Amino acid sequence: MGKKHKIVFQPSGRQGEIEEGASVLAAAQEFGVDIVNLCGKQTNCGKCKIKLSTGTHAGFGMTVTDECLTPWVDDESKHINEAERADDIRLSCQARILSDVVVYVPEESRGVSQIVRKSASKRKISINPAVKKYYVEMEGPTIEEPLGDFERVVRALDQKYQLGKDLTIDYRTLMDVPNVVREADWKVTVTIWWEKEVQKIEVGDTTDNQLGLAIDVGTTSVAGYLCDLKNGKIRAVASLMNPQTLYGEDIMSRITYHMTTEGGLGRMYKAIIDEGINRIVENVCADAECKPEDILEIVLVANTAMHHIILNLNVEPLGLSPFPPVIHRHIDIKPRELGIKMNPGGNIHILPNEAGFVGADNMGVLIAEEPYNQDLNLLLIDIGTNAELVLGTKGKLVSASCPTGPAFEGAQIKFGIRATPGAIEHVKIDPKTLEPQYQVIGIDDWLPYQGDEADAPDYIKPKGICGSAIIDVMAELFRSGIMLKSGFFNMDLDTPRLSMNGDEPEYVLCWADETSIGKDIVVTVGDVRAIQMAKGALYAACKFLMKQHNIKEVDKVILAGAFGSYIDKKQALIIGLFPDIDLDKVYAIGNAAGDGARIALLNKDKRWEAEEIAPTVEYLELSTLDEFISEFANAMCFPHIEDEFPHLREFMAERLDAPDMAPILFDADREDDDDD
Repeated sequence: MGKKHKIVFQPSGRQGEIEEGASVLAAAQEFGVDIVNLCGKQTNCGKCKIKLSTGTHAGFGMTVTDECLTPWVDDESKHINEAERADDIRLSCQARILSDVVVYVPEESRGVSQIVRKSASKRKISINPAVKKYYVEMEGPTIEEPLGDFERVVRALDQKYQLGKDLTIDYRTLMDVPNVVREADWKVTVTIWWEKEVQKIEVGDTTDNQLGLAIDVGTTSVAGYLCDLKNGKIRAVASLMNPQTLYGEDIMSRITYHMTTEGGLGRMYKAIIDEGINRIVENVCADAECKPEDILEIVLVANTAMHHIILNLNVEPLGLSPFPPVIHRHIDIKPRELGIKMNPGGNIHILPNEAGFVGADNMGVLIAEEPYNQDLNLLLIDIGTNAELVLGTKGKLVSASCPTGPAFEGAQIKFGIRATPGAIEHVKIDPKTLEPQYQVIGIDDWLPYQGDEADAPDYIKPKGICGSAIIDVMAELFRSGIMLKSGFFNMDLDTPRLSMNGDEPEYVLCWADETSIGKDIVVTVGDVRAIQMAKGALYAACKFLMKQHNIKEVDKVILAGAFGSYIDKKQALIIGLFPDIDLDKVYAIGNAAGDGARIALLNKDKRWEAEEIAPTVEYLELSTLDEFISEFANAMCFPHIEDEFPHLREFMAERLDAPDMAPILFDADREDDDDD
């Protein structure tokens, strides 16, 4: 065997080691990454494009250089223009691996699109948008009254709608005024923002066409909701993977990329604008059969790091104590300042940041759920690559963030993938036989099929494990006794599913002949370790918020975000993802950050509410707390090293009381870890 190198594919998060000299396409096929290749590697189709990501990728412990792939070949010029070549685009069938490499597979090159589950929830919203349209008719100028075109429009608006005479106008819109009013024979529709600025002027009566877009930019995914500003109805929804995953799976990786790579911030900024937000605009407009210019306003939410990158602001201070943002308050900015495609005279409103990494997205959750108006102690957890938490009532709100990492979304897991057809999304294990069954995205049946094989339906073979199944499989391994509380596997059990791969034990979830990748899909101790780290950080954060409130239990746990909506809350409690609570008091509310953006889009008063609430939320910086490491260590056991879980006892008391608690908390010397 020759020398091997590590390759990471984004946005799927799949990674592995491949022999030097193998093509990127061969590596993709080896690790179950779907890249379109219609010509059988003959460079005739040009469909297998990938983008190389040079620079430091701290999250993967890699520094990628231009020399990681073989040099450009002439055949690539048939499908890649000079601009793409300058942007490090290659054909995966021709680029061969010479050293560790990170590549991004563009959406158009993916054989199977990833599923981004960020649908809007049903909420009652009072309609009062910041942007409204007004139709007016007026007389043209005469020798006797040569009043300016804009003043003529303002006068007509004041006479009909009592809008006053102090309206201003966007410069780009002003340039359109003389042509539009004459083409319209002085019968026009005027778009006005906050009853003070004219942002668009159109021929005739277009008041029935009033559209706005709410966008939630997450670390991993981006979702947009095109809304009718008159009635609040959703006209179209679009979502995609955040193209910045090319530069790092999590927030700190992207901040590090900016700090260690020349032009890193500019690359990430360009990616989220061109391939993220503008792609969302394109997709919703295609679905709603409208034009980007019809979008009058965008309300946008994001965590603090994503917020800064969208605005092309220096993110380095966010990565260094005391982690200050460039700005806390809300922002209103013209789309042309950012290069976003919409009404060029329109407005982009970004909700305020709280503190640290708890940003505008968390404010979206708060104005959607309004814990500040309730008497109960609510624990809101928005679970993603970076988890944001808020605990409190109308008397006091405390927030925190913790880096759960991308393990919950499939990265850092040996056979982990993000949600896509063929991903295992649910798992159960028979506690007697220790045999698993699983469900794959795209089919309803549990596999392996238990009925007569002759009656078995056609189904998609699994190729990996996505986030919801990762929670399931950890809970099921623990509940069935295969995994000890410490995270070790019980190798004394008599089952072919448990084996040693070198020095590492693993559990076989799917045999090779059951999969689409031709190899066993296994769960390793390393996978368990990644989940222990993520769930331990989240649980410890919950405990510190409760200590800050001086309470021992919360009244409700509210799970926000797409991940929170698709995990089984019982399985989540089994692994100790959050403190013990009656499961009837645990609720999933979907993409509340996106809902908050939509609420602020449709009701301008909620923007002031966000502005007033943001500075009242007490922020807890967990990294500065001396006790956090010990609390985190205790939370790494399943479900916890010492906390009681009475609501689990009715169905798994035997496992909770099992004498297998030996706490394997750190791989290295404990004192060294504390120093780190």
